[in-house]
Formats: sequence, C-alpha cells, structure tokens
Amino acid sequence: MSSPERAVVLLSGGLDSATALAWTLRSRGLAPWVLSFDYGQRAARELDAARHVCAQLGVTRHMVLPLALDALVESALTGQGEVPDDGTGSRPHGIPTTYVPARNTVFLSLALGYAETIGAYTIVLGANALDYSGYPDCRPEYLEQFNALAALATAESVAGGRSIRVEAPFMDLSKADIIRQGLALGLDYGPTVSCYAPRADGRACGRCESCAIRARGFAEVGVPDPALSGEEP
Repeated sequence: MSSPERAVVLLSGGLDSATALAWTLRSRGLAPWVLSFDYGQRAARELDAARHVCAQLGVTRHMVLPLALDALVESALTGQGEVPDDGTGSRPHGIPTTYVPARNTVFLSLALGYAETIGAYTIVLGANALDYSGYPDCRPEYLEQFNALAALATAESVAGGRSIRVEAPFMDLSKADIIRQGLALGLDYGPTVSCYAPRADGRACGRCESCAIRARGFAEVGVPDPALSGEEP
C-alpha cells in the first residue's frame, strides 16, 4: 500500500490554521509536515497551542522554526505598539497596525523550500479573505501570484514537471463556516489561540479584533467559544 502524498501545512495555533491541518489530514488524506514559526510574536503562547493541536490530531512531524522577523519589521503583533481593540491602526491605506509586513511571503517562501526538499506538492495555508483584518497577503490575488512565482522558482516545475501549489481551502468561507468544517472533522478547538494580545494568565483578551471575529463565528454556529468560556464545543 503506497504512502499518502505529503503536504506542508502552516500552523500558527489559531482557529483557521488548526482547521486547515484537520482538513489536510482528514478531508484531503494528505500526510502533513507541519511548520510553525517563532517570529517574535507577542502571542508566543500560540506555539504551545500548535503543539497541542498536532498532538490532538496525531501529527508527529511538526517543526517550530525560529525566525527573527521582529528584528526587521514593525507590527503591533511583534510588540511595536499596543494591539487596538477595534483592529484599526495608523498604517497607510487603512491597513491595521496588527499587519506584519511580508509575514506570509516569508513563511510561504520557507514552506516552498521545505516542500521541494521533502517532495511535497501542496502547501496548505489557513488564510481567509472574508472574516479577516484586511491584510494584503490574505487575498486570493496574492496567493495566485505566489503560485505563479512557485512555478518559476522550483527545479521540477522549470524542467516541465509538477509545480508546488499553495492551497487556502477557507479563503472564501466565513468564520462560522470554518468552525462548522472543523467540528465536522472532529477538531477540538479548546487548545487553539486566536487572540492578538493574550492576558498574563494566557487567556484571550476578549477585546481585540481577532477575538471579536472568532467569538462572532462561534455565536453564529451556536456553540461556546472555548477561548473565552473555558468550555469545549
């Protein structure tokens, strides 16, 4: 019996990426090789959440890669300024201060190299263009262009072989629909962390935009948000 095809999955420890991992494993039937990044983020607890999600799903190939992105870029998520309650900020063009410049480009570039090395042709990303904060690197147009780049930048594809592609299965779904998919896949959202600025005890702040979007999604589904209630869906 042949082994399942491999996929590189980017896992932050948040709701969307955890659901994307469950989807990769249980819906697509791919063997996930998981990448998380310690990039100097304020919510470092999300890396523990990523480990718990992997353990819950029985995923053993999980690499947490140190990456000093906070030394190069400025964002409220890397400690330069406070995380606003309403998601707004002072960046040009209405982009929130929680935007981390080039984050997805850096992450996906490293995932592309990892995928080429291990013989994977799929990279899975939990990006979402509906319930999101207006980040430029969470749009369908961005992923379309990155896939075009990947086709030009890997050895097999330029030799006429198969290209590595990024899939974002929840790009056009609401947060509620993502939660429904996760619950249908048997995912326990208890360990996940979506908060931009967790409290000292590690619990979600309940005020930032990410907490609000997540809470609204659980409310629409009709189950409690475990990040705020301590209950499990």
